[in-house]
Parts: sequence; C-alpha cells; structure tokens
Amino acid sequence: MRTVNLESQKNGTMSKAKEKSVKKRVIEEDDDQLPIFDKDVTEKKAGEEEDADLSDSEESVFSGLEDSGSDSHDEEEDAEEGDDEEDDDDAVILDEILTTSSGETATELPATDKNTPTQPDEKTASKQKRKMKKGEGVAMDDGGEKGLITSRHGDEYENDTSDEEDIRNTVGNIPMEWYQDYPHIGYNLDGKKIFKPIRNKDELDEFLDKMENPDYWRTVHDKTTASDIRLSDEQVDLVHRLQKGQFGDVNFNEYEPSVDFFTNEVMIHPVTNRPQDKRSFIPSLIEKEKVSKLVHAIKMGWIKPRKPKETTPQYYDLWAKEDPNAILGRHKMHVPAPKMRLPGHEESYNPPPEYLLTEEERMAWEQQDAEDRKLPFLPQKHSCLRAVPAFSRFIHERFERCLDLYLCPRQRKMRVNVNPEDLIPKLPKPKDLQPFPTTMSLVYIGHTSLVRSISASPTGQWLVSGSDDCTVRFWEVNTGRCMKTLEVGGAVKSVAWNPNPAVCLVAVCFERTVLLLNPALGDRLVVSSTDQLITSYEPPEEDKEQAVTWALSEGPEHDNGHRLTLTHPKAVKQVVWHGKGDYLASVMPDNSSNLQVLIHQVSKRRTQNPFRKNKGLVQCVSFHPLRPYFFVATQRYVRVYNLIKQELTKKLMTNCKWISSMAIHPGGDNLICGSYDCRLAWFDLDLSTKPYKMLRHHKKALRGVAYHKHYPLFASGADDGSVIVCHGMVYNDLLQNPLIVPVKVLKGHQITHDLGVLDVTFHPTQPWVFSSGADATIRLFT
Repeated sequence: MRTVNLESQKNGTMSKAKEKSVKKRVIEEDDDQLPIFDKDVTEKKAGEEEDADLSDSEESVFSGLEDSGSDSHDEEEDAEEGDDEEDDDDAVILDEILTTSSGETATELPATDKNTPTQPDEKTASKQKRKMKKGEGVAMDDGGEKGLITSRHGDEYENDTSDEEDIRNTVGNIPMEWYQDYPHIGYNLDGKKIFKPIRNKDELDEFLDKMENPDYWRTVHDKTTASDIRLSDEQVDLVHRLQKGQFGDVNFNEYEPSVDFFTNEVMIHPVTNRPQDKRSFIPSLIEKEKVSKLVHAIKMGWIKPRKPKETTPQYYDLWAKEDPNAILGRHKMHVPAPKMRLPGHEESYNPPPEYLLTEEERMAWEQQDAEDRKLPFLPQKHSCLRAVPAFSRFIHERFERCLDLYLCPRQRKMRVNVNPEDLIPKLPKPKDLQPFPTTMSLVYIGHTSLVRSISASPTGQWLVSGSDDCTVRFWEVNTGRCMKTLEVGGAVKSVAWNPNPAVCLVAVCFERTVLLLNPALGDRLVVSSTDQLITSYEPPEEDKEQAVTWALSEGPEHDNGHRLTLTHPKAVKQVVWHGKGDYLASVMPDNSSNLQVLIHQVSKRRTQNPFRKNKGLVQCVSFHPLRPYFFVATQRYVRVYNLIKQELTKKLMTNCKWISSMAIHPGGDNLICGSYDCRLAWFDLDLSTKPYKMLRHHKKALRGVAYHKHYPLFASGADDGSVIVCHGMVYNDLLQNPLIVPVKVLKGHQITHDLGVLDVTFHPTQPWVFSSGADATIRLFT
C-alpha cells in the first residue's frame, strides 16, 4: 500500500507540474510577440523598465551574436540585472525541461522570492536560462551529456509569414565583403549596428576546430550575422535529399495515384440537370447574317473557293534554277553512256577462215588472263544459223555491262592547262654547281676479294683499304701504286686513318682485334713522333680492370708496322676516330650484351664503356666534328649523346627499316643516314628529329655514305653498283633550308654476289671520290 501511495503521489506531482508548465507556455506565447508588431506592449515595457538597455539585449537576440565588440562591462551588468528581474518566472519551466529531458524523476528546486538571496544553483539556472534567451539553450540528454534545446527566442520565423530575407540583418542582398573593414556587419530593425564577434578564427583555429569538433561537418557559417550555425539532423537530411534530387518533404509521396475528376464511365445521371436553352434548337440570326455575307462575297468574286487538289504527283527539278552558263553546269557535266562496239567478222556464225584460231593460238588464249585476252570469246564456225547454240555467258555479260554503267562515274573533268615544266622544281643547272666528280680516273687493283672499307690520309696522298682476303693495302692516290701490303689474322671489316695530320696511325679491325698500324708513309718526322708518342707511355701504379686488353707489338710485328693491339671480348664491326686523333671508338653489335660500344684513349691506353645499357642493336657510331657529341645509330634510330653531361640530347627517327651507314656534315648541324631499304635520310639537327628530306635515288640497299670536308658534296654507294654524288649546300642563315641537288651518277663497279659498292669516301682536299666494291677493286672518280 505504501508503494501505491508513493506512486500515486508521484503521478500527482508530475501532473501538477505538467499543468503548470502548459499554463506558463500559454502565457509565454502571449508575451512572446515582437515589439514591432505590438506597440502597446513595447510602450508598457518601456515604462516598467528602469532604462532602455533592453533593446540592446533584444538586438543581440535577433542578431544571433553572443557578444559584440562595442558592449562595455557596465552594460553587461545592467543587462544581467534586468534579465534576473524578468526571468525569475521562467526558471521553473527551465528546471522542468532540464529534469524531464534527462529521463529521471523530477526533483523540485527550492522556491525563491525576489527579495531572498539566490543560491549558486539558482544562479547557474538563471545563466542557463539567459543563454537560452540568446539562442544557446542547454539540456541533458539520456547519456548525461549536454545537448541543444530550442529556446523561446530561437526561431524568429515562427510568427513571420513573409518570404523575405533574414530580419536580423537589414542590409539586403549585397556582398558581405563590403563590411570587411568595418567593426559591424550590418543593421538591425531599429537601425542600430550589429557588431562582429570579438573572436577571429585564423587558419590554425579552423584546423583545430575541424579536428576536435565532432559537429564541424554540420556547421555552416552565416555571412549576414558572422556566426556559425549548427545544422540539425532534419536539416542535414533535407540537404542530402535535395542533393540527390528528391523532394524536400519526407512524407511527400511522388507516386500517389492520380484522381480523375471526369471518369470514362458513362453515368446514368448527368453532371447538370439544367434544361436545354431555347436558342439551342432555334436557328441563329447572327449566323444567318454571316452566311449571307459570305455568299454575297463569293458571288462578287471577292472570295475565291479553294481549287480541288490534283491527284497527279508533282515533280521538282533540282537544277532548274542553275546558271546555264556556269562551267560546272549539270547539262555540261552529263556524259551519255558509251555505246557498245558493233559485232565484227569474228562474231559471225560463219566467220572467214583467217579469224578462226589454230590449236596453238587456242592454248595460248586459254592460258591468258581474262583481262589480257583480245577477244572475250573463241570464234566458232557453224554450218547454218539453226545450228548456233545459245550464248552461255549472255546473262553474265549483261550483268557486267549494268555494273559498268552503274558503278563507273561518267563526268567530264575540267582539263587544267598546265605547262609540264612548271611542275618540275626549279633546280640550278649542274654546270653551276661544279666542281664535282664526273669521270672514273683510276682503278686500284690488287685485292682478291671484296673490299669492305677504305680511308684516305689527312694529306690526301695515301689511301688504305681493307678486304676479305685478310690484307690491308696502302695505295698512292695519284699513281694507283700499292705501296705496302700487310696481312692480318682475318677478314678486315673496317679501316680508319687518323684525321690528325701530326699523327701517322691507321686503325684496322678484324674479328676480335683492333690493330693500330704505323704505315711509315709520308713525312719521317711525323712517323718518328708517332712512334715516340706510343713508346713514351708510362703505365699507372694501380691497374684497373678494362674490357679490352692493350698489348704493345714487338719483334717482326713491330717491323711490319704493328704498334698496339686491342683485344676485344667480341667481334668488332667498325672503328672510327675522333677529330683530334686521340680517341677511338669501336662497335661490337650484340643484342645480348651491354658491351656494344667502347671508347679508347690511345695516349693513356684506357678503355671505357660509355653506356650501361644499349637500346637496340648498334650499327655504327660517329663523333661530332666540333662539339662533344657522340652519335649512335641502331636499326631504326640515331641517338645523340652529350659526353660531358653524360645524357641523351636527341633521338632522331630515320623512318628506315635498317640503318647501314652514317656521316656527319663538317659543320656539325646536318646528318645523312643510308639504309638497306634504298633510302637516304638527310637530317637538319636544328630543325627537327625527323628527316628533312628522304632521297630514293638508288634501287638497291645503300652500303656507304660520306660528306666532303670542304666542298658542298655528299655521296652514297649502293648494291646497284653506282655512286650518286649530290650537291648539298648548307647556308649560314638558319632561316634558309639546305639545297640538295643530285648532280652525277657514277658507274663502273661490277655487281658480284648481289653486292655492288661497299664503301665511299671523299678526298680531303680535292673534289674526288673513292669507292670500293665487291669486285675487289677501288675506283677514283675525279
């Protein structure tokens, strides 16, 4: 019984508290009218209060700002006193809200009079209530944590039925950046300034707030009031729905069944049971007058009745409005179909005997293709017209005839009267481009197998050649006499004379060996200084491992002219000298190894591999005549490397299938490449990485190309046994393109084993060209 009484007592107190709170809320709603709408209320309040500081507090309420920069400490104290006097009655409601929201039994706070001193709990309650008035209501949720409660001044739109903008700031629809340099942000309804909050968030505070505040993602900054507004869950859901293109109202059903106001069912009773008017069955006098007027107009001819539509189809001529004098007029472009040739004697059923084919002619006619036959049929002889059978290919011929008429366009093309000479590019005459080699002057005979490589001395007095007969021969250029013959241990792949006139050295490569020879030809001082340069080498204290073994020749080999022997790990295909004569490059084509190109320094007997990894099968290499550049030609590309910076400078695309040879212009800005697919590509290195001009003068694979050191000439030798000399003028003006003109085709080599000219080189001073061929001869053209 005691528990029942306790429960009933609790229920009674709670019902009393609820009734009390309902009454208070009704009173609050009556009192909670804005001053603008109720002038009497504002006058009464103004009379009751001691001073007019209340407008400031209301201003802060409507502006949504907690503190303003212009409020002084004294004004805050006055506002607090005024709020204490006004809000004592509201403390009970706040306490009830606080207690009921926590889900526990409501505890009664001790009642206080206006005259009695307030307890600390009452002070906190009044402060919380005051915060609620300013829009910062505090409540306790089920977990004991603080949450947000809408205060009685929280929603200023409750009594606002207009669709205008926020009434707290009356500046209107203007950019809020205009108020950046001012302490206020706008004006309220009373015309007083709304000051900005004191706190100024910098980027660091913004970042900390982003990291620590769990509600940062739902906080929106209001520019008109310079305050942060936290969106509720309903508002966040509303934003999500609008972003997805859905309706704002959750309860709105967009798929509601439509209601037909007038159904398709015929009802028994009409919609209106009004009787018909008298005018609905009496002829109209107004219509009678209109009809009489129309009949009179038709009689007078003012109105013409419509003509009956013609049932016959109407066609339009698309070219009816064309200019008959136009050159491209359709009547001039029309060409009638060609008429078929009338049948002749060979198509007769009883042709003359000379039109009949013999057995040999018949067999030849059957072996020929249908396009190559003179007659599409075999002439036959019949005794009479009755014995002539039906033509077996009649339908096939008619079908082909229709296809010809249908598919072959017939139109008269305008003939352009062009002089054929105007189509040929205007090139200078060869006589104006002299000197260049024109005639074969000397033939150097002595080798027994094909001569793969030749090279001229820097003075132009001597010529060296290497052949597959395992010999190296030195020739005197002017007389054609063989001065010296040296036998080596294999077929010679390449020879190169040192371009430095102060050094007398010749590099010869065969199999895995590169020999440096001193032919002892020419000036004795140069020969002796070369030997002294080689013997004066002092080996370093620390021997480093090198990819090549250097060996000094002694004994009978030294007497034959051998000076240094470089043993390579693989077969060597090409050797080439640097312009200063101290460096030598050798090529060992092998896709499976990184040791394809080696650079040797003769004075220090040092070898280095310039590339860690070779891209493709290396065909040939060359040094730049002036700059520290190194050209490496693979099967389809030419890569230009900077030896000082040790980096790739350019990659030239030759548009060839397989590069065979390469030569660099003495000026260093142009390059030619010969290929096995009969092409010669001229590159302007300053212009592009693609060929400036492609020459297809040869009919077979190119084997060698060469530039002249002084004259604007370059030559190419191919397997067709010819040497083509071209005039290649390079101008100092960068805006003027090189002039390339073929001037002479030199023939004389005989094609042996499908090989013709294997190498070409120019005389260093004269406009002469040397060529070596597969017929074991060397020829000089002057």
